[in-house]
Amino acid sequence: MSVESHRWEMTAVAAPLARTPFEPAAPQGGEVTVQIAGCGVCHTDLGFYYDGVRTNQPLPLTLGHEISGHVVATGEGAEAWQDQAVIVPAVIPCGSCELCQRGHGTICRAQKMPGNDIHGGFATHITVPAHGLCAVDEQRLAAAGLQLADVSVVADAVTTPYQAVVQADVQPGDLAIVIGVGGVGGYAVQVAAAFGATVVAVDVDQIKLDAIGESGAALALNARDVSGRDLRKAIQGFAREQGLRATEWKIFECSGTAAGQATAYGLLTFGAHLAVVGFTMDTVELRLSNLMAFHAKAQGNWGCDVTLYPHALDLILDGRVKLAPFVEQHPLDSIQEIFTAAHAHQLSRRAILVPGA
Repeated sequence: MSVESHRWEMTAVAAPLARTPFEPAAPQGGEVTVQIAGCGVCHTDLGFYYDGVRTNQPLPLTLGHEISGHVVATGEGAEAWQDQAVIVPAVIPCGSCELCQRGHGTICRAQKMPGNDIHGGFATHITVPAHGLCAVDEQRLAAAGLQLADVSVVADAVTTPYQAVVQADVQPGDLAIVIGVGGVGGYAVQVAAAFGATVVAVDVDQIKLDAIGESGAALALNARDVSGRDLRKAIQGFAREQGLRATEWKIFECSGTAAGQATAYGLLTFGAHLAVVGFTMDTVELRLSNLMAFHAKAQGNWGCDVTLYPHALDLILDGRVKLAPFVEQHPLDSIQEIFTAAHAHQLSRRAILVPGA
């Protein structure tokens, strides 16, 4: 590998990131080395960096778990991946344990998350297990007007809500409500709409609401203007007008805030499914008996089953979910400035850091 290979390492909470030369590890059996095309900046990365959310691997550590690129080296058993364009899963199950064998890879206890369990994607190269890699058809990619770096965000921002929609069994005729429509939530709106749901978007940022109103949301509500019982009444009225059920709402909490979680829980109705997609360290006081009284369900969503990745990517490549209007590429070496801007909520699109740009 080139001596110019480098990665940006987190050395302490909020300390300046360190640009560190390194020699990518030679892939062992079942592993590949990926030359990174792009790595998306996620809310989780900011949680590690600014809020001190603990990583599983001690610092120094390279963050980043939304990764796409080309396989440039393979270990024994992974030779078929050589030169393939791929998306690296944000959570990589081992593929062989009892949980994986029963189809529960998202709770595999040997899973590897880049930027948490192993060095991540804010680098020129990464060596990862080949299990779960998602192949990218570069001809379809070009036909869709996208670059390989762009689809890095499929690894989390798209597949995470995709799995949440699958788990909620969203069907045509359903009413889906998405709380928080930046990043993951924006794709939750689009994916739910692609599955046939009528989608209500709720956020406190009118710019995000206006954008998602053109990309799948049938109704956009600003929680600064309408909240609590008034929000519930507004959605009930919309459901009546649209001939939708007053029961069995599919609610997706994607804001990763205490206020958003409280709002989502307050929208429970009979037979509702509440998907907890966003993450926050804050605590929320809830009356769990509401789940009993409404015969409702609350379900967490960690990563995405790797078998769902190709289906989620198809939505992008077929144009049913828009990607380009919501992402923006930046040079990898501008990572410190991008982290600062993302933390200050100054970015209107999800940043993708591109080595060599």
